[in-house]
Amino acid sequence: MAPTAKSVVITGAASGIGAACALHLDKLGFRVFAGVRRQADAEALKSQASPRLVPISLDVTDTISISTAASAVAGALGPAGLDGLVNNAGIVVPGPIEFLPLVELRRQLEVDVVGQVAVTQAFLPQLRAARGRIVNMGSISGRMAAPFVGAYAASKFALEGLTDALRIEVAPWGIEVSIIEPGAVATPLWGKAAKIAQSMLGAIPPEIFVLYGEALGAVQKSAEHAERHAVAPEEVAKVVAQALTASKPRTRYVVGRLAKIQNALTLLVPDRVRDGLVAKTMRLPKAAPSTPPKGGEGAWGSG
Repeated sequence: MAPTAKSVVITGAASGIGAACALHLDKLGFRVFAGVRRQADAEALKSQASPRLVPISLDVTDTISISTAASAVAGALGPAGLDGLVNNAGIVVPGPIEFLPLVELRRQLEVDVVGQVAVTQAFLPQLRAARGRIVNMGSISGRMAAPFVGAYAASKFALEGLTDALRIEVAPWGIEVSIIEPGAVATPLWGKAAKIAQSMLGAIPPEIFVLYGEALGAVQKSAEHAERHAVAPEEVAKVVAQALTASKPRTRYVVGRLAKIQNALTLLVPDRVRDGLVAKTMRLPKAAPSTPPKGGEGAWGSG
């Protein structure tokens, strides 16, 4: 193993974007520490990679798992430190906010927000030693929220703010911080979201289907359309590599044609106009006409 090989830790490397990043960076000559939770995923990665790639057990919601992984990486790299950290682990908790189980909302934020901070805190001393880089896996949903994935969007909006603050805080040590903002990506993430939705059914009242059934059906069709036009995870991996190797990395990388269109909408189109475009594009049901108050009373009754 070349002693000058750049080192990188990647969370959520079992599949999708994380696995694509691990394999792509391995091909570029990085010494990859791929965070996985299952031994089967570790073996699958090793079978596709060079001996440089080392799977490590890493659950971003488990403080002991994080500290153990950080110690293992520190033992392998020594005083040279860590060149890169890719905070990629994430989940999607779907559903209308009105009926979203709070325990599921907390899980969304625990994985996609608190977990990213916990991992970053654990590895920052090693990143400081190498003047390394941090790449957070955001989403265009962190710039423009879509209906029925509000919990996911909230986690990505939060990650945008954390990234901006962290970038300024660690600048004195030469640590660069970037965030990747892909649109729809062809990964198992959304299939897992469907399974989460199924598991939530027992905690959701039947009223949800009366109030939101038509809209949920439209969202399902819209998601299927987006999946057909999704970018490959390897395309995101190439952008992550740019963020890790560019002499002057960007603070934000928008990935995919649809994501770039959405980004332009957030910058150029007023909120209510954008809301209408989203509803029309997703073919959501139109708002019911308002009923005028009876007896000449105002909206809040007679006063």
